[in-house]
Amino acid sequence: MAEMYEMEEITEKVILVGVSTSDSDQARESLDELEELADTAGAVTVGKVIQNLPQIQQGTYIGSGKIAEICNMIADTGATGVICDDELSPAQLKNLEEGLGTKVMDRTLLILDIFAARASTSEGKIQVELAQLKYRLARLVGLRSSLSRLGGGIGTRGPGEKKLEMDRRLIKDRIAQLNRELAEVKRHREVIRTKRSKDHVSVAAIVGYTNAGKSTLLNKMTGADVLEEDKLFATLDPTTRVLELQSGQEILMTDTVGFIRKLPHHLIEAFRSTLEEAKYADMILHVVDASNPQMELQMAVVYETLKDLGVEDKPIITVFNKQDKVQKKETLRDFKADHVLEISAKTGAGLEELKQVLEQVLKEKQILIERVYPYGEAGKIQMIRKFGQLMVEEYRAEGIYVKAYVPVEIYGKVC
Repeated sequence: MAEMYEMEEITEKVILVGVSTSDSDQARESLDELEELADTAGAVTVGKVIQNLPQIQQGTYIGSGKIAEICNMIADTGATGVICDDELSPAQLKNLEEGLGTKVMDRTLLILDIFAARASTSEGKIQVELAQLKYRLARLVGLRSSLSRLGGGIGTRGPGEKKLEMDRRLIKDRIAQLNRELAEVKRHREVIRTKRSKDHVSVAAIVGYTNAGKSTLLNKMTGADVLEEDKLFATLDPTTRVLELQSGQEILMTDTVGFIRKLPHHLIEAFRSTLEEAKYADMILHVVDASNPQMELQMAVVYETLKDLGVEDKPIITVFNKQDKVQKKETLRDFKADHVLEISAKTGAGLEELKQVLEQVLKEKQILIERVYPYGEAGKIQMIRKFGQLMVEEYRAEGIYVKAYVPVEIYGKVC
């Protein structure tokens, strides 16, 4: 009889390392977020180290004394890796691995690893692989040693060890191929956007810090079936759903990739076509986790990322979500927003008011018309009904009396 063996999945144990260069850089909060990222990637944090330095060490990220201290922590905790809270240069990566004698990763590699695990569509996979290869190309020498020492774990998903063993020319060829594929995806997105524009369909882009509740809000308002999970970057691939408002108007709601502080620039570039959904939207729905102590900082990160993407002059609706988790009620403000509401996507509180605000924003971009159409022009009323807000429709002897709000784009076609 064959002998049975129990296969136990090995959980990585990691030590988190950060550098504080000033009293106001919030290194501890950033390291707490790094712990959440490590948990999302499937690792257990067994220690945290923050070193106060005037500036990050160019050669080793941290000082030699801290390296010795972390070596002792590795021995005491049985840690299988170290994750640094900033993006490491190839030299820092190589020197730290030699000094610590274990696998070393940085925040960027950790986020890329999470994205590799979460991407499910072909577009998402292309974007993640492109970002990973660009990141790893510059660090090929430093990464060889760690990947030859460890057969799996964080940092080895996606392109993997086999692709990293290609020479630089082959990796560059692969990057060029992925860029061509991504350009085709971008063209496809532009065709969809053009069609939406011709159909005069308004789009609201849902943006926010990762884990603010964007997917829960989309699901609750539109009946979408997007994964909801209390983890960073629970969903990666954008989802668009139709929301029908009380007036009968329809609006497309598009969920976007969650933002995070120190978001890797390779990811921003790779996901630019996805993130640009916000740039071409008619309005921005900014979702904020009101229960998070770092709420103000997270809002600043979102606005900074939107600025980098060139998202400007859009009506902004900020919803302070997760009111069901808020312990202490206080006045919430966002001076950059045109409208502010308090909601709970989980319980549904405030969502009817949000729909009313969406209608109001649409109305602000529409023109009020009041006229009598001859019966021979009844087709124009169908266009008003489809793209505008038909408030009054009366059949009279001389024609059809209409009072309605219509988008600027179709005003000339119905008047």
